[in-house]
Amino acid sequence: MVYTVTFNPSLDYIISLQGFQMGLTNRTREEQMLPGGKGINVSTVLQNLGIENTALGFTAGFTGQEIERMVSEIGFQCDFIRTRTGFSRINVKLKDYDGTEINGMGPVIQEEEAEDLMEKLRGLQEGDVLVLAGSIPESLPDSIYRDILAELQGEGILFVVDATKDLLLNVLEYQPFLIKPNNHELGEIFDVELKTRESVIPYAKKLQEKGARNVLVSMAGAGAVLAAENGEVYMLPAPKGTLVNAVGAGDSMVAGFLAGWLEHQSYSHAFRMGVAAGSASAFSQLLATREEIEEIYRQLEE
Repeated sequence: MVYTVTFNPSLDYIISLQGFQMGLTNRTREEQMLPGGKGINVSTVLQNLGIENTALGFTAGFTGQEIERMVSEIGFQCDFIRTRTGFSRINVKLKDYDGTEINGMGPVIQEEEAEDLMEKLRGLQEGDVLVLAGSIPESLPDSIYRDILAELQGEGILFVVDATKDLLLNVLEYQPFLIKPNNHELGEIFDVELKTRESVIPYAKKLQEKGARNVLVSMAGAGAVLAAENGEVYMLPAPKGTLVNAVGAGDSMVAGFLAGWLEHQSYSHAFRMGVAAGSASAFSQLLATREEIEEIYRQLEE
């Protein structure tokens, strides 16, 4: 079973405006509400690819109830912990202003609620996959990813971590199966600028030297690189297509890679599935479907 953890899920209110003016009333011309958060995105694409999975994390208030309802509609399982106070955040994303969004704070998570999550994670079994993705609320210790891997070490669980800077670096000693920085995040770690696929390789290998088993680096329009545990390095240019929505593309890449690995235990196949899934989501209004992913996968084989 694959489990994803989203510590601070959201309702993503995605809107399109006919121009935006400060100090005046602005009206939407198009709007959409979706459950958000990196782990939830991974779960959604895994579900679309037919991989059974369960989403874990924290929800709160009426917005948390709506997140759970929407997740159930998508079709994957969820076992969220409902916090005693607060409400799950609403993130406002402006489609017409690329990268412009207003993200809420989310609820305060009490120490005993964090322990409730840890207790659920202790129930994972050998062969299970645990995906830790995204930022954490300020109410949780910044060591939470590291604490989880330390607690579950030696249980035969495959760990996947998609996070930035210290959240990522602090888990490497526990040899996560997969990490997925993008080229900018990888460059920030080593204080370098990485623009080409070839330039990424030595720094991906440095993260392997620190403990990561497989390092998957997304590079948007420049493609992707995989430094695999078997010593091979795989590179692909970005598939041809029109960028529609970059939100969730990296999460889709993680989901595609996992689906490919669980299917054939082949790094080459997993890498192509990851690139296909990430690109398919970037070319779509919503997260990629199986059909969209398979179509781009076929292009990568040509």
